[in-house]
Amino acid sequence: MNKAVTEGLILMPPPFSQGLHHWSSGDGTPGSPSYEGAGNVAFVPSDPDFGGCLELFKNQSVQRLRWFGQSPIIPGLYLRVTVRIKALSGALPSVRIAGYAADAGGGLVNSVPGFAPEVSLDEYGTVVTVSAIIGTGPRGGVDMNWAGVAYGHLGLDLTGPNGGLVRIDDVQIEDVTSFWLRELMDWVDVRDHGAIGDGTTDDRPAFVAAAQEAAASNRALLVSEGSFFIGDHLTIDVPVRFQGTLVMDMAHRLQLSRSFDFPSYAAAFGSDDLGFRKGVQALFHFTDHVDFDLRGRRVRIEAPVDLASLSGLNAFAQRRRIVNGQLDLVTGPAWASSEMTAQASYSITNPLRLDNVANIANVPVGARITGTGVGREIYVKAKSLAANRVMLNNALYGGSGTRSYTFTRFQHMLDLSGFEKLERFEIADVEFLCKGEAGAINLPTEHGIFQVKGCTFNRPFPKGITSIGDGCQGMLVDNCQFLSDEMALPAQERVSIALNANANDIKLRNNRVVRFKHFAVLGGTGNIVSGNHFFQGDNQATATRTAGLVLTRVNLLTTLSANYVDNAYIELTNEHSPDPEWNNQFSFGGLSVTGNFFLCSNVGPGFRFFRIKPFGEGHFIQGLQVSGNVFRTLNGWIDRVEEIDTTHAELRFDRFRNVIWENNAYNGISTPAESPLVLRHNQNTAGNNWIINTGGKLPFRGWARTVAGFAMEGAPNGPGDEVRTGMPYAVPQQGPDNDRVRLTWPNATRGRVVMTIRVDNPL
Repeated sequence: MNKAVTEGLILMPPPFSQGLHHWSSGDGTPGSPSYEGAGNVAFVPSDPDFGGCLELFKNQSVQRLRWFGQSPIIPGLYLRVTVRIKALSGALPSVRIAGYAADAGGGLVNSVPGFAPEVSLDEYGTVVTVSAIIGTGPRGGVDMNWAGVAYGHLGLDLTGPNGGLVRIDDVQIEDVTSFWLRELMDWVDVRDHGAIGDGTTDDRPAFVAAAQEAAASNRALLVSEGSFFIGDHLTIDVPVRFQGTLVMDMAHRLQLSRSFDFPSYAAAFGSDDLGFRKGVQALFHFTDHVDFDLRGRRVRIEAPVDLASLSGLNAFAQRRRIVNGQLDLVTGPAWASSEMTAQASYSITNPLRLDNVANIANVPVGARITGTGVGREIYVKAKSLAANRVMLNNALYGGSGTRSYTFTRFQHMLDLSGFEKLERFEIADVEFLCKGEAGAINLPTEHGIFQVKGCTFNRPFPKGITSIGDGCQGMLVDNCQFLSDEMALPAQERVSIALNANANDIKLRNNRVVRFKHFAVLGGTGNIVSGNHFFQGDNQATATRTAGLVLTRVNLLTTLSANYVDNAYIELTNEHSPDPEWNNQFSFGGLSVTGNFFLCSNVGPGFRFFRIKPFGEGHFIQGLQVSGNVFRTLNGWIDRVEEIDTTHAELRFDRFRNVIWENNAYNGISTPAESPLVLRHNQNTAGNNWIINTGGKLPFRGWARTVAGFAMEGAPNGPGDEVRTGMPYAVPQQGPDNDRVRLTWPNATRGRVVMTIRVDNPL
């Protein structure tokens, strides 16, 4: 660095040959005396040591020689003033570099030194070089710290006895800032420690040495232009700046502990894709950082990122997060799904496996399985070539037998399925731009407490979050947005799903889900689904709608609250049961549906908001509460809000127990459901038997199983208006559909009764 060159500063005084009027015998300020015409000075055109030089007779106690010119004093600029001098005769003086330090207005700055240490002239005829460095900081080697000085009139002083004659060569003033270049810069260059940067020579030792120097001097590391091969793991514990790039085997880790973010890794490898992979790889191998921060950047991903393969681990149980950015899928063949069909045997005695799998070597782990008797979201969790066996995430409902199955392996931007155990992994504030080419996240096979928060899943296909095993245990999905790739399709033609889960204790809260086939297929229990808005409508007239939530366990231990269910419905099934018949176990229920808003539009009268679909005989409802909800239709009416899908089996109404369906609001529904159901019956003709018809108002058109109470409004009367005082009795489960109650009187009676009827037996 040389400001005389880079900024065009004039630093060098004119030679003495150009006239002595340039030189002052005072302090060099305007108006001070010059040497022009002085009797004690002369210009000597030819000296054997100097060529042209100044000959000066010392006749003052401090003989000054100052350039009238203004030498700029700039922060960061260091000037060296050099004088070559020799004594000719007389008394031997001392010499020192000196100057007048001026502020911006030309006044003297008294707070700085006016001269440097002096040097004695000890003999005649010997050339002595005297120099001093002037700067604005107290760095080592600076003789005159002129902080706060604007400019100076520079030169020298002769001190000591008078009467000596000396000759002085032209005064030199030069920029020597480069002396402190390494100290002024806040980095250490790896090339200064021998790095080659040819892409093949192992530069790791040079990087280690440079990083050590940078750490010792509290500076950063500079990787200058070049391609630097690193032949092993490398940890850099200082901030680092990349002008060049690194070449590393995928097995070798780069740990930038002081620059641990995506922009640094992208710069290190000159690639979004590789930089992201190497950064995520490092995330699993040191504890200085919990987060890999994308710094709000878009990261272009060229192929699925297999985190287990990257890390070289199959288990990890410490909290780690990927946060704050956008993952942008770069379209190409790497995202293509694969599909094969093979025959296999299934037995309900071993419900989580397929045996005798043909061509098992080509069956990929993580493939979705479809075929006869296979429920939704069944996956290959693992496989054993030796046993010719595939392990499943959930059971098949179709019973034992040998069948043909189709195995389809979809790709995901982030694939965690290689981990047998991964706990407390989180993704926050990340957008996945899937472009209809792949899913976003494939979860590990075991363990969990996986969390996504504040993320956007943009056009995933066929799913945003996929669980092929139990790695979804305790999963939390909060404040996310799922945007379908199939928005333009009619609802019945869509196949993509926002997410699925197999294990228990899922929390889906405050998410927005737009036009998928399903929001979620949940194969476990203990779930909390709250505050979500999932809408699955289309632009069709008299449209078909699909399930928003599919719950595939019978005793759910689940709550659905404060959701906005928009042109979708809730479906309860037992399709993940190996033996879907009821065999003295819990049946459908363990579910609370409270405070939700259900809306549909442009649908036919057969649409329902709540459906139960048993896959085997003998099931019933036990422990279901639907209360405080609002059901509303637009552009038409529907018959009712709930039904049983009898494609495979019917429910047993005679076993309903603890079914509460009350305090809901109905708008545009022909027959609102209620249990306990309160009816007012008017008997206008006296009779012994009053038949109270529930009119299909019990949930699921169920049986009138229990009369919880009744009371007469007004006096019961006989045919002649006489008041009846005999006590009637009620008999439930009357009529061809068991949905009526008979109230029997001792004598023919007419009047009005208010009766409370339940669809279940609460006792």
